[in-house]
Parts: sequence; structure tokens; C-alpha cells
Amino acid sequence: MQPIRFELDPSHDHVELNQLLKLVGLCDSGGAGKAMVASGVVRVDGQVELRKTCKIRAGQTVECEGSTIQVVSG
Repeated sequence: MQPIRFELDPSHDHVELNQLLKLVGLCDSGGAGKAMVASGVVRVDGQVELRKTCKIRAGQTVECEGSTIQVVSG
């Protein structure tokens, strides 16, 4: 599967993990994103991430349910 490229808004240096999952379409809401993170299926830079509002910055990679998200600066 092709990686998803997510560009950060130039006025922000990060996006919260649960919101990133919603913005790229892997879940329907921020609450659903929080549940996904809490269940242990989300990895950030290869490590399981359990902090629902973890700050994701440009250069980081998020993996979830077979999808890879590459976060880049906007």
C-alpha cells in the first residue's frame, strides 16, 4: 500500500495523533482515533504509542492498520 503523505499546516509545528488519524481518514472522529491509540494498534516511528494526544511533528512516521502516514512540513 502506498504511504499517505500528510502536510502539516504551516502555522503549526505538530498535530495530535488522534486528530491525524481522523484527518487522513483512518477513523471517523477524534474519539475513534483515541480509541485506536488506546487499543495499541498505532505505532509512531516503529514504537507502539499509547498517548492519544501525542504531538506528531514533521519527519515522523505513523503506522496503523496496514497504513503508513508520512508527516511532512507544509
